Amino acid sequence: MRRLVNSTVSALEIGGGRAEQVTEGVRLLLPPIAERRYADAQLYDYATLRRAAYPNRPPLRLSLRARFSAAEAALRGTAGFGFWNQPFMPAQAVPRLPRYAWFFFGAPPHNMPFAYGVRGDGFKAAVGDFSRPAFLALAPFAPLGFLLMRVPALYRRLWGIAQRAIGAAEASLALDLTAWHAYRLDWLPSRVRFYVDEALVLETPYAPRPPLGFIAWIDNQYAVITPQGALRFGVVPIPQAQWLEIADLAIAPL
Repeated sequence: MRRLVNSTVSALEIGGGRAEQVTEGVRLLLPPIAERRYADAQLYDYATLRRAAYPNRPPLRLSLRARFSAAEAALRGTAGFGFWNQPFMPAQAVPRLPRYAWFFFGAPPHNMPFAYGVRGDGFKAAVGDFSRPAFLALAPFAPLGFLLMRVPALYRRLWGIAQRAIGAAEASLALDLTAWHAYRLDWLPSRVRFYVDEALVLETPYAPRPPLGFIAWIDNQYAVITPQGALRFGVVPIPQAQWLEIADLAIAPL
């Protein structure tokens, strides 16, 4: 763990991933990886904190500039930046239900289609909160729901109920990821707004419950979680080095 950005944001490097100071800011780099092992490079502001002490609460604005080393089709694994609650922690045997508001990239086979009509992979703006009481009330019926969702007509009619229960909203983003873009996320108590180059790309009345931690990362994992009950996780090889650069990072109250 190293300090690279400021006194509150640290770098974490796993499995050969590296966080490097560059002219514009910080480069989060994955080297070529032939074998199936996990690798990650990230910035985060909750390195030594318990979840209850995570530092970010609305109303809050996250702004930064970012670019990737390659176009979407050439990237592997996942990457992104925003706020979440770190559902899986090595020191805790029981994971927490995820809560997040972030810009997220996932390359196939990654597939998490939580918003109806929005692809489960690619680059997107996304929010979700699986700890909402409405979702917890539906959870006992999940096995039946998975079966029903395998019927296309029922999926079209019923998934909206589950989507509202988890407070999921997403928008796919068609961008030249190799170019610098300015990203902004305004997290309000009852609303989240996402902007790219000052243009509004997603506004939703769903807002995740605080507190959350900031993260920016690139890794070589994937997750498949679908309304039809598919569930698997894994890592993928990285054929050539890939990176995410972050610059002008700012988190400030609104």
